[in-house]
Amino acid sequence: MEHRTVSFPLRSVTQDVVLALFVTVMQVQGTVARVAAEGAPRPLTDLGNLGFVLLAMSGLVVTVRRRWPVPVFVTAALASLVYYGLDFPDGPGWLGLFVALYTLTAYGDGRRSLVIAGVGIAVLTVGWLVAAADIEPRAAIGWVFFRIGASVMSAALGESVRSRRVIAAEAQERAELAERTREEEARARVDAERLRIAREVHDTVAHAIAIINVQSGVTAHVLDKRPEGAREALQAIQQTSARALREMRAILGVLRDDNDGRVPYPGLEQIDELTAKAREAGLDVTLEEISPVTPLPSAVDSAAYRILQESITNVIRHVGPTRVTVALNPGIDVLEIRVTDEGRRTGSGDGSADRPSGNGRDTPAKAGRGILGMRERCQLLGGEFDAKPTPGGGFEVTARLPLVPTGSRL
Repeated sequence: MEHRTVSFPLRSVTQDVVLALFVTVMQVQGTVARVAAEGAPRPLTDLGNLGFVLLAMSGLVVTVRRRWPVPVFVTAALASLVYYGLDFPDGPGWLGLFVALYTLTAYGDGRRSLVIAGVGIAVLTVGWLVAAADIEPRAAIGWVFFRIGASVMSAALGESVRSRRVIAAEAQERAELAERTREEEARARVDAERLRIAREVHDTVAHAIAIINVQSGVTAHVLDKRPEGAREALQAIQQTSARALREMRAILGVLRDDNDGRVPYPGLEQIDELTAKAREAGLDVTLEEISPVTPLPSAVDSAAYRILQESITNVIRHVGPTRVTVALNPGIDVLEIRVTDEGRRTGSGDGSADRPSGNGRDTPAKAGRGILGMRERCQLLGGEFDAKPTPGGGFEVTARLPLVPTGSRL
């Protein structure tokens, strides 16, 4: 067995010292009392008080039983073999041996300590039976079988205690692992929530700023010539900024402990308001909408709205006044969203700094944060996303969101 350098508290050492003294006194005093009552073939004082020495040694060695369980057992076993081999009187001289056997298996390492205990008990059994071959009266041999059975029971009891200790330690380890896992999951949820809030803030602010930018340009252009037009543009700016503030409060409301002032996250029920704001920003929006057979899951509803909002925002920001077709086609298990614009009405190209170039599909030269954000929303729900130029110089965004999302969205 490996040498164990485990340190034991003073309380355990004190307990072992007291136990060793108790066992020693019981072994010596019990044997002396039995000899006085029944007599003995060989007195304990023979061979230089060897009987007393062996009884005391097998008891006092218990003092270090936890630190050196194997040497303690070997010492107690050898003392027992010598004691009974020399035909010293029988008595409670086996107490120290039983304690040593229990300690060997209780504080051992399982299989190896059981092997040592088994071999030791086998050797003891042979030695005890040989020493008792001519015992008189013959009924006294029952004490030999008692020692054998008690040795086996001591080893079994120690193994039972060790097994319980191991099971308890494993249960504690599993509990600590589960606690660490819960903490990691909690941190992951916090990170996911932060990412969700960042996306919501980006979509809300980008959409509002794009509309405000367009309307402020209109205001500057018509301020002197058409004051009433300037007033309408300023009202649109005021309404857009107010709505953006409400949405910001709703998004950031999760960071508070109370529920005051929270409103539901935007969904497709607000698509009319979204397209109305887009028309005020100069887009000619055509809405092709089919009512879903069943209500959409909240995650799909919110993601669909944000994809539409970001697509329209990109048109306002990078194209300007143009015709846009918004199509919503809810199927049995998927919601398809398609936003198509006709490109700039003057000039060439689409002028989209936020859109992929090249083939517009899987190998874009550069994609802006808006398209990346929409793609991430689709991937979180297990959907598909595509953004590409159209042959007529426009641009088309297509998203397919499963109505039973396979991803997770906090």
